Order: sequence, then C-alpha cells, then structure tokens
Amino acid sequence: MSFDQSLSQAILVGATILGAVVAALWIGMALWTWRDIRARTHDTLAQIAATLLVVALNIVGLIVYLMLRPRESLAEAYERSLEEEALLQTIEEKPACPGCGRPSNALWQVCPYCHTRLKKPCGQCSQMLELAWNICPFCAALQPQADAESRGRARARRAAGPVGTSASGRAGVPAAGNGAAREPAPRQAAPLEFVDGDDV
Repeated sequence: MSFDQSLSQAILVGATILGAVVAALWIGMALWTWRDIRARTHDTLAQIAATLLVVALNIVGLIVYLMLRPRESLAEAYERSLEEEALLQTIEEKPACPGCGRPSNALWQVCPYCHTRLKKPCGQCSQMLELAWNICPFCAALQPQADAESRGRARARRAAGPVGTSASGRAGVPAAGNGAAREPAPRQAAPLEFVDGDDV
C-alpha cells in the first residue's frame, strides 16, 4: 500500500468520525431545543419554529434561540405565581381593628388604640372567641349572650350621676307601690362596642 493510499484512507476515516460528531451535536442541539422550548411554552407553533431554527442554522440557530427564548420556564412561572398568591393571602388575612383600621392581634380582646372590643373570653376555658359566637369551639361551653346595650346604658348612667333614688333603692326607677316600672325604649345596638379602660 502506497503512502498516498494510506493518507487518503486516514483522511476518509477522520472525515467520517468528524461528520458523525457534527451530526450527533446537530441532533443533540435540536433535541435539547425541543425539550427546552416545551418546558417554557405551550404554544405548539413556537416549539416547532424554535426546533426548525436550530436544525436549519445549527450553532447559529441555537444562539438565536437562546437570545429569543422565554425568560422563565413554566415550572418557574407556576412557582412564582404560587409565591405571589401566598404573599397576597398573607397580606389580606392580616387582622385589623374594625374601629380604627389599625393592625391588630388575633389574641387581643380590645384594640389598644380605640378601645373597640375585638374578642370575648370564654367563661369556661378563657380562650378568645369571636363576639358573635354563642358556643366555645375549644371546650363546647355555651356562652351568655353579650349584653352590650345594657352595659352601655350602665356606663351612661354612671357618667350622668344619680338622678334620684326611689324607695326600692334604684336611681330613676319608681317604687313598686307607685306603679309598674317602665322599661326604657329599645335602642338600636351600635355595630361596634367600645370598652372603657376600667372595664377591660
């Protein structure tokens, strides 16, 4: 075998190996582009276009695709949306005083700023309950109905002072011999209950 034939065979083998490597890289880039674009968008047309771009232009097409592809994958976008939703839910669920609107604590009984009653203690286990609850969810004890109106009238009577004492010893209430005691006219209960400092 002459030197020229050996050289031509070596060149042929080298060209074959180089062609196989280039073909493998070409196919690998096309498959990687297909998988990457599928993880970043659901648009079938965009998936096909990106893959054909890499198949047609090889490395140049891959560089163009890397410049134009979506910035985040579908999984990253989903995780980001979950984080934003959780953050918004945390902000929305932050308790606030219905009287003054300032941030409050879920364990507070009274707002320290405007003295609005926020919770009531259970008479059995002393857990903080919502004002509208008539049974404790912790110990299942029935709760007495809140008599906010009567407490408000009592505070008003204390502030006004005694207006006269009848024979029965009550201010402003006639004795039993002078006729039946008249009930005060019912008043509409206020939507918010405010507590004096000495009542807390």
